[in-house]
Amino acid sequence: MITNVPIGEASKASGVKVPTIRYYEQIGLLPSPPRSDGNRRLYDQNDVQRLLFIRHARDLGFEVDAIRTLLDLQDNPDQSCAAADAIARARLSDVEHRITKLLSLKTELQRMLECTAHGRIDQCRVIEILGNHEECVHPKH
Repeated sequence: MITNVPIGEASKASGVKVPTIRYYEQIGLLPSPPRSDGNRRLYDQNDVQRLLFIRHARDLGFEVDAIRTLLDLQDNPDQSCAAADAIARARLSDVEHRITKLLSLKTELQRMLECTAHGRIDQCRVIEILGNHEECVHPKH
């Protein structure tokens, strides 16, 4: 069990960089820890667990405000799960939208490459399409 460890050890235990831990404290995602007699921050197991939660949420692409709400929900376990579900659904919708956009871009790039003559630049389909947006299948990129 982790008790009264300095920021470097909390960083190693959580995989969150020291400046990021300070930032999370500054914006209120992580409560300010007690300080040692030498004014060093001291962290415990709960702090490390919270950092792991934040890191995992960030890895999944949740925005800071969503993470703040999820942490508030975690701190109040008697609440309904509906708010957490709504946040996750919104994130999933964002991911699906990005996937759709990326697939569209992939299709356009494949189409450009299928038309290449592999000759000189004045015959290069990639350069031609990039220079004339009307050649694109998809109007927005």
